[in-house]
Amino acid sequence: MFHYFSFTSVFKIIEKLINFINSIFFIILTIGLTFALVLSPPDYLQGETVRIMYIHVPSAWIALGCYSAIFFLTILHYIFKIKNFFIISKSIAPIGLLFTCLAIITGSIWGKPTWGTWWAWDARLTSMIILMCFYILYIISIKFIKIDSLKDKISTFLILLGAINIPIIKYSVDWWNTLHQPASINITGTNTIHSSMIVPLALMLLVLLIYCALIFLMKYKTEIIKIKKKNLFNYD
Repeated sequence: MFHYFSFTSVFKIIEKLINFINSIFFIILTIGLTFALVLSPPDYLQGETVRIMYIHVPSAWIALGCYSAIFFLTILHYIFKIKNFFIISKSIAPIGLLFTCLAIITGSIWGKPTWGTWWAWDARLTSMIILMCFYILYIISIKFIKIDSLKDKISTFLILLGAINIPIIKYSVDWWNTLHQPASINITGTNTIHSSMIVPLALMLLVLLIYCALIFLMKYKTEIIKIKKKNLFNYD
């Protein structure tokens, strides 16, 4: 079954996916921004400031999702020794770092009018900074360590160690008394966010996910081209 993960099989469909995403991205972006900036109502307490949520919340979700994906792929790579899993993880990492930084920055901008301060070392914010550090360490390890065996060991160790932080980020607002508000959307419980804000939030999440897919495919394609040029693998 793993021949489906070969570079040859994957490379054949990347161009088509990139072209398809390019054809729909700006349409969905326009719709998402229209709902987020125009059609959605201001919050009764936060006013227009609440619109930052439409970038901040999806960014945080994507940051956690990217790390979880890298964690899963790292385990698969460790078990099955399939290089493609490592290349996919390598391509996802910059996206995760980008959206972690975006979540931190937009959270800080949102926090100033809401909390009266740009930053507070509460559990959620501190754990997000730690997540950013693990992304940076992972990217540095795979970029600057030249010995493949050592690179695999260090990068795997960093991802496994950093995975401990994921549930801490998720449940920090429940485990500790923090400034950060609890989750507004609960799949198994009652949502505290108004229904008029769920649609623009979902649309902006879709916009950012499509953007992530585009960045990933372009990065992944570049990595495959690099490998082909180095003749590290056999392409039949």
